[in-house]
Amino acid sequence: MVLATYLLLGALAGVLAGLFGIGGGLVIVPVLVFTFSFLGMPAEILTHMAVATSLATIVVTSLSSIKTHHEKGVVDWLLFKQVAPWIAVGTVVGVFTAGLLQGYLLQKIIGVYALVVAVQMGFGLKPSPSRTLPGVAGLAGVGGFIGWVSAIFGIGGGSLSVPFFNWCNVRMQKAVATSAACGFPIAIFGAVTNVYQGWQHALLPEWSLGFVYLPAFIGIVVTSTYFAKVGAHLAHRLSADVLKRVFAVMLLLVGLQFLVGEQLRQAFIG
Repeated sequence: MVLATYLLLGALAGVLAGLFGIGGGLVIVPVLVFTFSFLGMPAEILTHMAVATSLATIVVTSLSSIKTHHEKGVVDWLLFKQVAPWIAVGTVVGVFTAGLLQGYLLQKIIGVYALVVAVQMGFGLKPSPSRTLPGVAGLAGVGGFIGWVSAIFGIGGGSLSVPFFNWCNVRMQKAVATSAACGFPIAIFGAVTNVYQGWQHALLPEWSLGFVYLPAFIGIVVTSTYFAKVGAHLAHRLSADVLKRVFAVMLLLVGLQFLVGEQLRQAFIG
């Protein structure tokens, strides 16, 4: 049953990564939190392990998505080279920031972020293309911020980078494709830093590599690699408006679960 959850989660995350350039972490992290809780992982580390495992899976998912977008010639590699180093720096800082937070607080922060993204996607809120890309200093600041936030939430950064690129008059398909490429440094630096930070932690379960839980990682990447290609192909064929709204409803439920789920359960039991 748990293995099937990982496989289905990988398929969904892969499609989302290719379709929206978001890396799939907004789905992976909540499901892993619930799954790890069901498996009895210590509450002190299960959220950190969900975030770390999500970032590790995005390493593989982003490569598959990048390949498909690159073959279609829509990745802005110059923009990627300008922003990627700063994204990497921000990601490392973000992992250590998350390490300072208790698991319970980290879940609340992720819940708030899920609600914000749900509102943004559900209502199609995005800045109109109205400016050009900033200079080196501006891209450094934006890249660092995207990496920092992404590492805390275990995401590929697309929910931040796609609207930003589009606001700077980068065509939407190119913004999605370049965002998918930017997810790779987030994932690789985030995963490696989480392995280092969680190395030989006293509460780690078996089959863990730092904070990365290997059974979940393997199960997710088995299906996410293929379905990332499916999502990338769909991104060039379908209008994503309806899918975005469905995804927004799911994120709304996830956010509410993280924020008030325990209180609702206690009120129901009481």
